[in-house]
Amino acid sequence: MSVAEEMLEPGPARVESSRIRIKNLRLRTFVGLNEEEQQKRQDVVINITIDYEALRAAASDSPDDALNYRTITKQVIELVEDNRFLLLEKLVHDVIKLVLGHQAVDSVQVEVDKPHALRFADSVSLTMAASRRE
Repeated sequence: MSVAEEMLEPGPARVESSRIRIKNLRLRTFVGLNEEEQQKRQDVVINITIDYEALRAAASDSPDDALNYRTITKQVIELVEDNRFLLLEKLVHDVIKLVLGHQAVDSVQVEVDKPHALRFADSVSLTMAASRRE
């Protein structure tokens, strides 16, 4: 019997996964190809979805058993604001690598919006996902 199964009370329900969502993290960074984009910080909006096994934390109610999303968010802020990116692809990929650096993370999806990137659009966004599972 797995740890997850042991922690659940008997019954028909079974927790399959747990998900943390960091929504609309608004940061400023250098991102883009043209000279103006490399000279002036631009707004980006980041959404991160993290799947991890949260049953131990749910059972213990101990922060030591939980994934610390505050720490992850601070690391993302530092990564994004302290670097320069030519492509959204690089920015998104770097955030994914950072999040997967936390061993408790099973999978992650990151979407970065670049508001006002196109004249007649609210934003342009790029989404990537990665998983430790096969």
